[in-house]
Amino acid sequence: MSVGAPGLLAQEERAERAFESSLARSPWQLSWSRLRRNRVAMAALATIVVLVLVAIFAPLVVKLAGAPGPNVQDHNAVDQFGTPLGPSGSHWFGVDTLGRDVFARTVYGARVSLLVGIVGTGIAVLVGVTVGLLAGYYRGWVDTLLSRLVDVVLSFPVLLLGIGIASACSLGNGCVKGAITPGVRTVILVIALVAWTSIARIVRGQVLSLREREFVVAARSLGASNRRILTQEILPNLTAPVVVYSSLLLPQTILLEAALSFLGVGVSPPTASWGWMIADASDNFDTQWWYMVFPGAALLLTVLAFNLLGDGLRDALDPRAER
Repeated sequence: MSVGAPGLLAQEERAERAFESSLARSPWQLSWSRLRRNRVAMAALATIVVLVLVAIFAPLVVKLAGAPGPNVQDHNAVDQFGTPLGPSGSHWFGVDTLGRDVFARTVYGARVSLLVGIVGTGIAVLVGVTVGLLAGYYRGWVDTLLSRLVDVVLSFPVLLLGIGIASACSLGNGCVKGAITPGVRTVILVIALVAWTSIARIVRGQVLSLREREFVVAARSLGASNRRILTQEILPNLTAPVVVYSSLLLPQTILLEAALSFLGVGVSPPTASWGWMIADASDNFDTQWWYMVFPGAALLLTVLAFNLLGDGLRDALDPRAER
C-alpha cells in the first residue's frame, strides 16, 4: 500500500491541475478543446476548408490542373459520332456531350453550391432566430400569430414552391422589378422562405425556458428594457444551439439547390452546377458514367463533411460533455 500511495497522490494532483485548468478556460475554449479531440469532426472541418479554398480560387485551380475553362468546348475530346471521351491526361474527369471539361465544371460548381448554402442558411438563420425570439419572449398573441405563420410556411411543398416561383419569374423581366429571375437568387429566395421555420421553433422553445431564468428576472427587476434583455441576456445563451443547427442546415440547403437545379428551376446553364450536371448526365449515364459520378461524388463529399462537422459541434458545445 505504501508503494501505491505516491502514485495515487500523483494522479489526484494531475486531476486537480486539469480541473483548475478547465476552470481558467472560457466555454468556447473548452468547446474547441473537445472539438479538437474529435478526429472525424476535424477531418470534416479540414475537408470543408479545402472545398472553400477550391471554390474561391477556382480559376487558379483549373489553370494549375491544365484544364480549359468550364464553358470551353474541346471538339477533339469527342469521337467522330460526337460521343464524348472518358477521363484522360488532358481531361482528368472526361468531358460532357458538348466537349466541356468535367473537372473544371465540377470545381466551378463548388462556388454555386457553397454560395447558395452559406447565403441561404445565413438568411434563414437570421429570420428564424428573430421570429423565435419574439414568439418565445412575448408569448400571447405574438406567439400565436408567429406560430401559425410557421405552420402555414411548413405546409408548402418546397420543390413545388421553387418550381412555381421560377416559372412565374421566368417571363418578361422577372419578379419584383427584375430582382428575382431564374438562377442563384431564386434558389436563395426559396431557401430563405422555407428553411427558417425549424430554427424558429427551436429558438422559441429555448427562449420560453430562458425567459424564466434568474438572470432574466434580475435584469427585468433592474429596469432593463425588453430589447436589452433579448439582445444582451437571452441571445448570447442561444449561440450554441444556433451554431449547431446552422451547421446541420447548411448541407440541407446545398442538397435543395442541387434538387432545384436537377429539376431545371435552379441555376441556369451554362453556369456550372452539380445538380444541373447530374441532371444533364442522367440520360447517358450508361455510356458516360464520368459526367454523373464526379459531380455526384463532390456533392456527397460536401454534404457528408458538413453533417459530420455538425455532429462534432453538437458534442463539443454540449455543456454536459466531459472537460
